[in-house]
Amino acid sequence: MLSGSAYLGAAVAEIAGCFAFWAWLRLDRSAWWLVPGMMALALFAYLLTLIESSAAGRAYAAYGGVYIATSILWLWVVEGHRPARWDISGAAVCLLGAGIVLFAPRGP
Repeated sequence: MLSGSAYLGAAVAEIAGCFAFWAWLRLDRSAWWLVPGMMALALFAYLLTLIESSAAGRAYAAYGGVYIATSILWLWVVEGHRPARWDISGAAVCLLGAGIVLFAPRGP
């Protein structure tokens, strides 16, 4: 359960941090948006260290699916754009792939 919470928290932190840069550069917001944005990106990196995995690369690969699904939720909740069924289908495929990467049996 800790991994699921860490993945979700990391995804929200990364998206929020990147969105701060997006807001500054694309939405003409103040450069002050970068301060919480950089803090969010630091939190993102920290949360990924909490993932229970024997290899960082595997944890990061599985995180990719969570990131994509959370990005689709961000699109809907924060930006107010309803996802298309293809957005949802693609996110579901990515979550399936993340589950395979994270939970597949490993040899000795």
